[in-house]
Amino acid sequence: MQHESLCVAGEDCLDERSLSKLRWRCRRGLLENDLFIERFFQRHGNCITQRQAEGLEILMDLPDNDLLDLLLGRTTPQPPIDTPAVHEVIGMLRSRQPSA
Repeated sequence: MQHESLCVAGEDCLDERSLSKLRWRCRRGLLENDLFIERFFQRHGNCITQRQAEGLEILMDLPDNDLLDLLLGRTTPQPPIDTPAVHEVIGMLRSRQPSA
């Protein structure tokens, strides 16, 4: 599947090694979470910014059920994870439409 680019002007994409480490870090125990994450990498994997990677890392520290609740919109990020990077990544993970 072809990747869609989402880089913002002035922001560098992760290099291949960092992207590979991030993919490995994002492996989850719940299939439902893995489906959201796999779609995210299919759409955005060619250009994930450092800020987006940081947001994703924060989300990966959550228990599987808490992450799924966020992805399904059952809950919203609460401090200390209520950051712009986390909100951006959640939006990207929830998106059903390819990015432009």
